[in-house]
Amino acid sequence: MARSTGTHVTPAVGGEQVAAFLPRPLPPANPDLDPASWVQQNARAEIALSRLSGMAGLVASSSWLVYAAIRKEALLTSQLEGTQATLTDLFDEEAGLAVTNAQDVEEVTNYLRAFNFAREQLRSPAGLPVSVRLLRECHRILMSGVRGATKQPGAVRTTQNWIGGTRPGNARFVPPPAHEVGPALGDMERYIHHPGHALPPLVRIALVHAQFETIHPFLDGNGRIGRLLIAMLLEEWKLIPEPLLYVSGYLKKHQRAYYDRLSAIRDDGDWEGWVSFFLEAVEAAADEAQGSIVVVAARIAEDRRRVLELGTSTLATLRLFERLPTMPRITIERAAQVLEVSPPTAAKAIQGLQAADVLRETTGRSRNQSFLYARYVQLMKE
Repeated sequence: MARSTGTHVTPAVGGEQVAAFLPRPLPPANPDLDPASWVQQNARAEIALSRLSGMAGLVASSSWLVYAAIRKEALLTSQLEGTQATLTDLFDEEAGLAVTNAQDVEEVTNYLRAFNFAREQLRSPAGLPVSVRLLRECHRILMSGVRGATKQPGAVRTTQNWIGGTRPGNARFVPPPAHEVGPALGDMERYIHHPGHALPPLVRIALVHAQFETIHPFLDGNGRIGRLLIAMLLEEWKLIPEPLLYVSGYLKKHQRAYYDRLSAIRDDGDWEGWVSFFLEAVEAAADEAQGSIVVVAARIAEDRRRVLELGTSTLATLRLFERLPTMPRITIERAAQVLEVSPPTAAKAIQGLQAADVLRETTGRSRNQSFLYARYVQLMKE
């Protein structure tokens, strides 16, 4: 039996009637979501997440795991929206170096700020829960800066938006009219916090993400906030102890299928196809993240051995090495600051890491040099 997932309403926008889509509240009904579409895949995805969580407990410090995963997610979710920034750009910006595509990098760093803000709120007893208010605050952070100044940062839209086309009348998809956005978000929030759920958490996350993207409550940034909502719920619902999953990598690799599956919910009532795709994305992303941890941990262990066997390494050299996985681009000034030592001591520490073939100088200059933990960065890129 075909399922209706919403109704079309016809507001007048710009002097013409348009068919805007108003989704029905979650969960899917008439018929209910078919268990055959998710039971086995959900089990595999949950096992993959458990393995990934277990990997975090096998490393001495999880700080570099979180550092790498959050930055990959920030970069990939931004690239899905057309941002051209790279990991190297991001590391340069964090080191205080000039970057040529500053606006693109700003979009990625804004996402990082929004991500960290959300985590702080969810972990604080006095913080905001997963809610429309938290999403609005994250949107305000995401859209701060030049590009987002005209996009009503932190505000649910008060005008009609659309996807594709030059106007709502020829758009590929028209979300709900502005006056329907608040009630639709309220329904979504109540679903998130409903105490008696028949569906498992990962399936519910799939439903919530798709519903958010269908409502499209902001003038811009809906894709990034919607994917941030995935990360919020993964942690809030205890599916993973740290944000080690960068699911946007899979979504970017399968971008056409990602958008097609979301469209099929609205066009054909196909919630099952979307849920299956999402669970596949989670399983694949978890397996990829687990493999990355193994490879990067081995790289760090090998490079630590190089530093220790050098024989001339100072305490500052050893301390700086332990900081490199969370600051792979370094300058003498930055090293002096984080180690709380003088610039000459910091320079000597960097020289030790160069001697161990861990750091490479990248400017070719004798002054204002910068150094890169190149092998580690290359693994992150891969």
